[in-house]
Amino acid sequence: MGEKEVVMKIHTLKGYIQHIYLAEDSKGLLLLDGCSRADVDTVCNYITQTLGRPLADLKLIVVTHMHPDHAGGAIKLRVRTGAQVACHPKAINWYKGLAGRTAHGIDLLLTWWVASRIGKPRLPIWYNPILTPDITLKDNQTLPGFPDWQVIYTPGHTDHDLTLMHAPTQQAYIADVLVKVKGKLVPPYPLCHPNQYRESLHKLAQSQIDTFFCAHVPPTKRADIDFEHVMDNAPRKPKNHWHSSKNRIKKKLFNQTNEH
Repeated sequence: MGEKEVVMKIHTLKGYIQHIYLAEDSKGLLLLDGCSRADVDTVCNYITQTLGRPLADLKLIVVTHMHPDHAGGAIKLRVRTGAQVACHPKAINWYKGLAGRTAHGIDLLLTWWVASRIGKPRLPIWYNPILTPDITLKDNQTLPGFPDWQVIYTPGHTDHDLTLMHAPTQQAYIADVLVKVKGKLVPPYPLCHPNQYRESLHKLAQSQIDTFFCAHVPPTKRADIDFEHVMDNAPRKPKNHWHSSKNRIKKKLFNQTNEH
């Protein structure tokens, strides 16, 4: 008798500030995001202790975008496991230059702020803001070594967000495309490219995906997502650190001018 085909299973791990999704099938293990630096031991212990598999069974780590809870653990996990790291070509330049380094620092502080809000300690989370991937991924291609998984380019939150769809089971990991505030699904913060974000939502709404896995929301069925409502209520202008700071300065100057 030949080897039994392993049915694809998605394991959900509790990360530092986000859900971590580890896919398992006959090809090996696939980490659907690079998680945070604080999650490296969590992932490794899950593979060896819970799954009883060697670390070398982790074959591919996809970084859906460069924020600390999605990219921070990727390179350390590559060193520990030998897995390849993949991302969109634009991810490499996200934190480039002085402005990029400043944004990286702000995003690290925001990660600690979120952690404190959910009662987590301040753990080391710094990582190199310039990613060195083994593979770059394009829209609609399949993941190397995992042909059942398809890449969907879904920018908006950043300019390089990726969705990963398991075509046979109509499940997909959409990272931060949707978050929850006061029990309602809303666009993420920052939202750097509002028009592209609406296009990404439209693409997902028109897809064959039935179940959506998010970094900060429990798995959600298509029927429970009102894509039109989210699109209609999404900001028309970018909402990020730079625009927020600029708007605060403008408001302060406006108020000062009116006082004189």
